[in-house]
Amino acid sequence: MENITLTKENIDTEHICCAFSDKKCADGYMKKKCWLTKAFEQGWVFRRLDERAKVFIEYGPAEKAWIPIDAPNYLALGCFWVSGKYKQQGHGKALLREAVDDAKRQGKSGLVAVVGARKYHFMSDTKWFLRHGFEVCDTLPSGFLLVALSFGEVEVRPSFKLCAKVGLNDDSPQETKGCVVYYSNRCPFSEYHVNESLVESCKKRGLPLKIVRLETIEQAQSAPTPATIFSLFIDGEFITTDISVCIDTRFDKMLDKKR
Repeated sequence: MENITLTKENIDTEHICCAFSDKKCADGYMKKKCWLTKAFEQGWVFRRLDERAKVFIEYGPAEKAWIPIDAPNYLALGCFWVSGKYKQQGHGKALLREAVDDAKRQGKSGLVAVVGARKYHFMSDTKWFLRHGFEVCDTLPSGFLLVALSFGEVEVRPSFKLCAKVGLNDDSPQETKGCVVYYSNRCPFSEYHVNESLVESCKKRGLPLKIVRLETIEQAQSAPTPATIFSLFIDGEFITTDISVCIDTRFDKMLDKKR
């Protein structure tokens, strides 16, 4: 099995691993492809196994990544998945090795990734990164970690931007009351489940809902969360990165955990 790299020339005919069979998320699927096409111009890379599977890695210059971090001259990893029957076959190691080789060819200082102190949905496994040489270089009270694989001594240690450390601004309680969600089209599932499932779930429960769609790099790098695919806050408190909580049958379980 070989890995292939998506480009502006082949993205129309190649799948992007997630949601390719989910009719509800067809619009989000196309928006992710549009997002990728624009990101390619900023040096973003999408590489996957040449199979109909969820085995892929995304990365690009940290300065252009859609996450609020300061990591000069690093490559930032985005989504990085190996799922189902393809686990435990070395695909993750191979994809990471290709990213490391690419970073070295470009003269980068290393790679960085956002993960969780515990397993967060839609984020890579922290323990796996640590086993492969990454080290924790910054943390957030909300449980996010910034891990880095550095190729040598660096002058500036990667860190989260202040906006991510502050989170939602408690000085404006009306802005944080009820549910507040930040999302982007970095994920093909987010568009439908935020604007359909979550809207319906909040309406059913009489909960205020504010939706913030991150549409530019600047907006994403100024977000109060490093999980710019999807982050849900309730009354100003970060709750989850799990898009599935938007669904009515799972929403109350999330509320119960908060209480």
